[in-house]
Amino acid sequence: MIQSANPHVIVIGGGPSGTTTATLIAKQGYRVQLFEREKFPRYHIGESLIPETFWVLDKLDMLPKMRDTRFVKKHSVQFVTEKGKLSEPFYFYDNKPHECSQTWQVYRQEFDQMMLDNAREHGVDVHEETRVLDVLFEGKKAVGVKIVGKDGVEREVRADVVVDAAGQSCIIQDRFGLREWDPVLKKAAVWTYWKGAYRDVGRDEGATIVMQTQGKQGWFWYIPLHDDVLSVGVVAPYDYLFVNRETKDLEKIYFEEVAKCPGLQPRIANAERIQPFRAAKEYSYRSKEVAGDGWVLVGDAFGFLDPLYSSGVLLALKSGALAADAVCNGLKSGDTSAATLGAWGPDFMAGMDRMRRLVCEFYDGFSFGRFVKRNPHLKGHLTDLLIGDLFTDKVDDVIAPMNELRAEMEAAAAAATAPPSE
Repeated sequence: MIQSANPHVIVIGGGPSGTTTATLIAKQGYRVQLFEREKFPRYHIGESLIPETFWVLDKLDMLPKMRDTRFVKKHSVQFVTEKGKLSEPFYFYDNKPHECSQTWQVYRQEFDQMMLDNAREHGVDVHEETRVLDVLFEGKKAVGVKIVGKDGVEREVRADVVVDAAGQSCIIQDRFGLREWDPVLKKAAVWTYWKGAYRDVGRDEGATIVMQTQGKQGWFWYIPLHDDVLSVGVVAPYDYLFVNRETKDLEKIYFEEVAKCPGLQPRIANAERIQPFRAAKEYSYRSKEVAGDGWVLVGDAFGFLDPLYSSGVLLALKSGALAADAVCNGLKSGDTSAATLGAWGPDFMAGMDRMRRLVCEFYDGFSFGRFVKRNPHLKGHLTDLLIGDLFTDKVDDVIAPMNELRAEMEAAAAAATAPPSE
């Protein structure tokens, strides 16, 4: 039953960004209605959290609930070269000795259900199996939504602010043609799940492992979940995975890439595949705008970044938290203009750009081992980026040394391919 009084805020989508925004606004005493088209729990990829999610989870009162789960604890990330050589672990706690440096590997269907239930507990009026058909506008200002529930009846609900957290099927971004595909990160992924695959023990049990394939054409994620399940997927250029290949069969594509990943082969040699293969194609993009009059975009409805460093849930939670502050400021002042609702955008995009830079460096052949060997004093800053501490200028100290290393690599590559001098 939809509340008779109009809400102050409508949130479209019940994923992590939507529930974060809704919960934090409701905690400030505002009426919030959230519309989710599916019935939870539902499957979703994106299982690896990074430490900086701690601070938003704390604001959401989620930490006690997370500590009480069976989610695998994650303390580090490791990298495996195309030849199967394992890097030194990047232990988060060694760099930042605080509780925040331990995070989790999550089943998203369980985690997202917890987040949605938490929103309800904080007063959010949640409606599952309710599809938002359209966002209503008066002039340029968003004023509500048109919805249809499982009863098939269409209704209009008005609000002061509409938050689009509908993921990659975002309504407002598509309505105004705001989506810009990343010109460089034109990647795709194929993944599945294994039971009984090799997993480390002790402090390393929950580590995310990133394994390059031969020729550095792509990489595999290796994420240990509870119940002895491993999430294992390959990411590579879209054309390489799906266009310039004889087969379109996901299983064949997957195992062709496994054959090119010596770091992965022994880990799944005695494992049993327990789920079908899934794929995602060309998924790095960003909106031209973060907000407009009466509306704001959060999470994947604003943008999605290549999952190399597991930044997806962090960006969802962080954008949700920042947007919630902006919305509350707008409601309090009576100013729900684009400038007020989007005031957080520049700082958030700067942080997203820092992570994107690290992603692009990896695809261009960046060596963590070589960088740390040459710049041991910067290992902490590099680990900060892996932790997700993206929204501070201090980490920019790694940029100049990265540029120097890149220039040397390019010079060496050019010299190796140059014709011999007479």
